[in-house]
Amino acid sequence: MDIRDAVEADADRLAELTGSPQDVMRNLVHDRTVRVATDDEEITGFVSYDAQSETVHITQLEGTPAVRDRLLEEPIRFAESEGMAVELLVPEDEGETRDAAEDAGFEHTGAGPTFEGQPTVRYRLELRAE
Repeated sequence: MDIRDAVEADADRLAELTGSPQDVMRNLVHDRTVRVATDDEEITGFVSYDAQSETVHITQLEGTPAVRDRLLEEPIRFAESEGMAVELLVPEDEGETRDAAEDAGFEHTGAGPTFEGQPTVRYRLELRAE
């Protein structure tokens, strides 16, 4: 598995993975840091995140459990280098993503906001710069 920065041409595949419109994924690539996982050049998952104040906010995480585990390393590495914390909101019914967050050391910190009628759970990882 290789990890690389997303480019605008990836928007079609990101839309397939999420069921979102292509223009939404194109905007995501422009507005956030987006890293994609590839296997034989096929995109198998992605993570998007941005940094605000003292926290890196993961905005989307898609892929198989193994791909998600690897992709979570990307915003964590960035946060570590900047001395920031990392937050992730996970829809309550996404058990595999919740497992990935917990396996990466995130702590459940309570309920998150509701998106499109779907309740979320908030996870946070406190990090210190090395």
